[in-house]
Amino acid sequence: MKRDIEQFSSQCHQILKEDPGVEGRKGVCALVQDVLKDDEFIKTYLSDDVPERKVLYEDPELGFCILGHVYHGAKDSNPHDHGPSWAIYGQARGETIMTDYAPLARPSGGQPGKARWVKEGKNIDKVQRFPYERVT
Repeated sequence: MKRDIEQFSSQCHQILKEDPGVEGRKGVCALVQDVLKDDEFIKTYLSDDVPERKVLYEDPELGFCILGHVYHGAKDSNPHDHGPSWAIYGQARGETIMTDYAPLARPSGGQPGKARWVKEGKNIDKVQRFPYERVT
Protein backbone atom coordinates (compact mmCIF):
# COMPACT_ATOMS: atom_id res chain seq x y z
CA MET A 1 0.00 0.00 0.00
CA LYS A 2 1.38 3.39 -0.99
CA ARG A 3 1.39 5.95 1.82
CA ASP A 4 2.43 9.49 2.52
CA ILE A 5 3.50 10.80 5.93
CA GLU A 6 -0.04 12.06 6.67
CA GLN A 7 -1.57 8.62 6.09
CA PHE A 8 1.22 6.86 7.99
CA SER A 9 1.02 9.20 10.99
CA SER A 10 -2.79 8.98 11.02
CA GLN A 11 -2.62 5.18 11.08
CA CYS A 12 -0.04 5.29 13.91
CA HIS A 13 -2.29 7.69 15.83
CA GLN A 14 -5.34 5.47 15.38
CA ILE A 15 -3.47 2.36 16.55
CA LEU A 16 -2.01 4.08 19.63
CA LYS A 17 -5.29 5.80 20.48
CA GLU A 18 -7.07 2.43 20.51
CA ASP A 19 -4.29 0.72 22.49
CA PRO A 20 -1.48 2.83 23.98
CA GLY A 21 0.11 -0.27 25.52
CA VAL A 22 2.32 -3.05 24.24
CA GLU A 23 -0.16 -4.37 21.68
CA GLY A 24 -0.55 -0.89 20.18
CA ARG A 25 3.21 -0.55 19.89
CA LYS A 26 3.35 -3.95 18.19
CA GLY A 27 0.75 -2.66 15.74
CA VAL A 28 2.85 0.43 15.00
CA CYS A 29 5.91 -1.79 14.60
CA ALA A 30 4.08 -3.85 11.96
CA LEU A 31 3.03 -0.64 10.22
CA VAL A 32 6.66 0.61 10.21
CA GLN A 33 7.81 -2.68 8.71
CA ASP A 34 5.19 -2.31 5.99
CA VAL A 35 5.89 1.34 5.14
CA LEU A 36 9.62 0.68 4.87
CA LYS A 37 8.87 -1.66 1.95
CA ASP A 38 7.38 1.29 0.03
CA ASP A 39 10.16 2.63 -2.21
CA GLU A 40 8.25 5.85 -2.94
CA PHE A 41 7.85 6.57 0.77
CA ILE A 42 11.59 6.04 1.28
CA LYS A 43 12.49 8.26 -1.70
CA THR A 44 10.15 11.00 -0.50
CA TYR A 45 10.99 11.11 3.22
CA LEU A 46 14.36 9.40 3.63
CA SER A 47 16.33 10.51 0.59
CA ASP A 48 20.05 11.21 0.67
CA ASP A 49 19.46 14.96 1.06
CA VAL A 50 17.57 14.56 4.36
CA PRO A 51 19.62 15.65 7.40
CA GLU A 52 20.90 13.02 9.84
CA ARG A 53 17.84 13.59 12.04
CA LYS A 54 14.59 15.13 10.83
CA VAL A 55 11.24 15.32 12.60
CA LEU A 56 8.74 14.15 10.00
CA TYR A 57 5.67 14.35 12.24
CA GLU A 58 4.71 15.28 15.82
CA ASP A 59 1.36 14.12 17.11
CA PRO A 60 -0.32 17.00 18.96
CA GLU A 61 -2.65 14.77 20.98
CA LEU A 62 -0.61 11.68 21.87
CA GLY A 63 2.84 13.28 21.77
CA PHE A 64 4.64 10.69 19.65
CA CYS A 65 7.08 11.74 16.94
CA ILE A 66 8.10 10.16 13.67
CA LEU A 67 11.75 10.84 12.97
CA GLY A 68 13.78 10.17 9.87
CA HIS A 69 17.47 9.43 10.31
CA VAL A 70 19.73 9.35 7.26
CA TYR A 71 23.39 8.60 7.91
CA HIS A 72 26.17 8.75 5.37
CA GLY A 73 28.88 6.41 6.58
CA ALA A 74 29.34 4.83 9.98
CA LYS A 75 27.76 6.45 13.03
CA ASP A 76 28.49 5.75 16.69
CA SER A 77 26.61 6.84 19.76
CA ASN A 78 27.30 6.44 23.43
CA PRO A 79 25.19 4.08 25.54
CA HIS A 80 21.82 5.70 26.25
CA ASP A 81 18.28 4.87 27.20
CA HIS A 82 14.98 6.51 26.47
CA GLY A 83 14.01 7.04 30.09
CA PRO A 84 10.34 6.38 30.72
CA SER A 85 9.53 6.65 27.01
CA TRP A 86 9.88 4.09 24.22
CA ALA A 87 11.12 3.99 20.64
CA ILE A 88 10.32 1.87 17.61
CA TYR A 89 13.09 1.69 15.04
CA GLY A 90 12.82 0.66 11.43
CA GLN A 91 15.60 0.51 8.88
CA ALA A 92 15.13 1.15 5.18
CA ARG A 93 18.68 0.51 3.99
CA GLY A 94 22.04 -0.58 5.27
CA GLU A 95 22.91 -2.36 8.45
CA THR A 96 22.91 -1.45 12.11
CA ILE A 97 25.06 -3.02 14.76
CA MET A 98 23.35 -2.52 18.10
CA THR A 99 25.01 -2.98 21.45
CA ASP A 100 22.97 -3.61 24.57
CA TYR A 101 24.23 -2.36 27.91
CA ALA A 102 22.97 -3.02 31.42
CA PRO A 103 22.76 0.09 33.60
CA LEU A 104 24.94 -0.01 36.68
CA ALA A 105 24.60 3.58 37.94
CA ARG A 106 22.50 6.52 36.76
CA PRO A 107 24.11 9.86 35.95
CA SER A 108 24.13 12.29 38.85
CA GLY A 109 25.94 15.40 39.99
CA GLY A 110 27.22 16.12 36.48
CA GLN A 111 28.87 12.71 36.26
CA PRO A 112 27.97 10.25 33.52
CA GLY A 113 26.24 7.02 34.43
CA LYS A 114 27.89 3.62 34.26
CA ALA A 115 26.90 0.64 32.17
CA ARG A 116 28.29 -2.76 31.32
CA TRP A 117 28.34 -4.35 27.87
CA VAL A 118 25.79 -7.14 27.47
CA LYS A 119 25.45 -8.07 23.81
CA GLU A 120 26.18 -6.87 20.31
CA GLY A 121 24.43 -7.90 17.12
CA LYS A 122 23.65 -6.85 13.56
CA ASN A 123 20.28 -5.44 12.57
CA ILE A 124 17.79 -4.22 15.08
CA ASP A 125 15.21 -6.96 14.54
CA LYS A 126 17.69 -9.61 15.64
CA VAL A 127 18.94 -7.95 18.83
CA GLN A 128 17.53 -9.44 21.99
CA ARG A 129 16.17 -6.90 24.47
CA PHE A 130 16.66 -7.20 28.17
CA PRO A 131 14.17 -5.96 30.75
CA TYR A 132 14.92 -2.55 32.19
CA GLU A 133 15.86 -2.65 35.85
CA ARG A 134 16.09 0.62 37.73
CA VAL A 135 19.42 1.20 39.47
CA THR A 136 18.96 2.93 42.80
